[in-house]
Amino acid sequence: MTAVDGFSDKVSFIWSVADLLRGEIRQHEYGQFILPFVVLRRLDCVLEPTKQQVITKAKDLEGKVANVEPILERVTKAPFYNTSPLSFTDLLSDPKNIAKNLRSYVAGFSPDAADVLDKYRLAARIDTLDRAGLLYKVVAKFADVDLHPETVPNETMGYIFEELLRRFSEMQNETAGEHFTPREVIKLMVNILLSEDEQALSGPAPVRTMLDPACGTGGMLSAAQDHLHELNPDAHLEVYGQELNPETWAICRSDMLIKGENPENIVLGNSFTADGHAGNRVDYLLANPPFGVNWQKYAEPIQAEAENEGSNGRFGAGLPRISDGSFLFLQHMIAHMKPVTPSGGGSRLAIVFSGSPLFSGAAGSGESNIRRWIIENDWLEAVVALPDQLFYNTGISTYFWVLTNRKRPEREGKVALVDARAEATKMLKSLGNKRNYLTGESISELTRLYADAPGTDDTRVKILPNEAFGFQRITVEQPLRRRWAITDETLAALGESRAWTKHALGEAPAVTFAAFVGSEFTTEKDLTGRLAGTAPAAVVKELAKLAAIPDPGAPAVTDRRGNPLPDPDLRDYENIPLDEDLGEYLAHEVHPYAPEAWIDHSKTKIGYEIPFTRHFYVYTPPRSVTELDKEIAEREVRIRELLGDLA
Repeated sequence: MTAVDGFSDKVSFIWSVADLLRGEIRQHEYGQFILPFVVLRRLDCVLEPTKQQVITKAKDLEGKVANVEPILERVTKAPFYNTSPLSFTDLLSDPKNIAKNLRSYVAGFSPDAADVLDKYRLAARIDTLDRAGLLYKVVAKFADVDLHPETVPNETMGYIFEELLRRFSEMQNETAGEHFTPREVIKLMVNILLSEDEQALSGPAPVRTMLDPACGTGGMLSAAQDHLHELNPDAHLEVYGQELNPETWAICRSDMLIKGENPENIVLGNSFTADGHAGNRVDYLLANPPFGVNWQKYAEPIQAEAENEGSNGRFGAGLPRISDGSFLFLQHMIAHMKPVTPSGGGSRLAIVFSGSPLFSGAAGSGESNIRRWIIENDWLEAVVALPDQLFYNTGISTYFWVLTNRKRPEREGKVALVDARAEATKMLKSLGNKRNYLTGESISELTRLYADAPGTDDTRVKILPNEAFGFQRITVEQPLRRRWAITDETLAALGESRAWTKHALGEAPAVTFAAFVGSEFTTEKDLTGRLAGTAPAAVVKELAKLAAIPDPGAPAVTDRRGNPLPDPDLRDYENIPLDEDLGEYLAHEVHPYAPEAWIDHSKTKIGYEIPFTRHFYVYTPPRSVTELDKEIAEREVRIRELLGDLA
């Protein structure tokens, strides 16, 4: 966290409000009560210098102008205003009516600010504090904290709000991960995103844009702004976000209000079904979407877009399984990348995934087709494996993917796999499932490792061509060899078949075909020819099916053109690297064991997967028998010594 004047004192003072709530409010709910009051107090302090001007102007415009918002916002020089005659400190003058007056004061805010406070469920919080006899004390406490812009600039206020949010999120432990990404993970991702953009890190006041389609409380966006400012104080990062949960959206949007950013850039809604930033192309995209989110509830519009718009829409490459929408987020982000032009353009994105998107889905499935689309377009720059137990709500292995449509020449046609799984440091005290963290030194080391990836010989990095992740899913067939024999068991099975019961012949198969029991036939045609006329054709066909017996020594069954038919029981599937010749594979790997086998090329599918662990696997030879015998003998001696001591 960047050191700013008064930061620690303000945070400590606001944090002390929690002492008032102790015993009346559950600990994990403190943030739900304190954060909206932080927003309320900050808005009040920002509006104080123009308070009377706004009230006067609002009265003058009453009944004359339909939309007063832009006019009053010009007076406040902020994207919000309040027309209530009350101020935050005025509320303390009437302790008996504190709840009524506070509601009246909140009702005076402009629609955007009021919407944020509403999503915080501020009205319900006021009622709860009022019933507990705490409302006046809380308002008085916040009235004592000076959050005026002259005292606390927007940047400092942003730090204060984010630090409070971090503390409350950690207090929630297991639920924090639903909307809070560890800052060290964000910093590493932002480092890597920005490491390829020299123009953003230098030059006179460059402006860049960033979108997070699952922004939660806005932690990733805020951390990205902070980090870019550290790298280049003159640079500005304009952020956009969308969030489904109303309360976390309110936190993110109020953070933008507090820092003087445009709150309209943070949209409430589902990114899949109602893209709040449709048509907006940005320089960077960053996201930590929920792992394994089921998108059944939103399937209809998503499937309709994929079917109707195809490659012109967001989901033309394919749809993942209904139980995991991770790839929907990624495709949505790709749709917001800037196109590359001769003068520049292009975008970079980073997204946190579990291990599933690396390999889930067979060749031809939605997931495989999406991976194929990404890799064949040469957008995948790297996959970074993170240490486990980094996140608050899960201890599973996590990865983040880096994509760009403007790779440097030395990275073109290649993908870097970076193994950071051993870079964690143990925490002194765990927070939910978070037991590890990345130190500043580790982040710097991994950033350097990533930047040097195209030419490094570090064992933690593997550089592979795009084709290394593709494979051909082939179908290997062998000839169908059968003989036909009519037995008592065959006729018993026929009697239970649908073909027999449908024609209701009136007698058992054993009677109808008694003369043929024990007969054997070389071909199906021989059998049906001999039995023609003894029963309906459908029954004879069913009997031929039941009488077939696998026989490796029998002649191959062929079609009308004399081509051998495949035996489904001997069918096999193989994944073959893209660059391997199928004819050579068949000759060297299959024919020595099955000389008559062939590949059915009509069934071949192209698949893509990223077997990260396989590429970093290091074979450890088993211990020698001599070493094991020696250790066993030593332990036997030790056991006898211990038993002797007991005796």
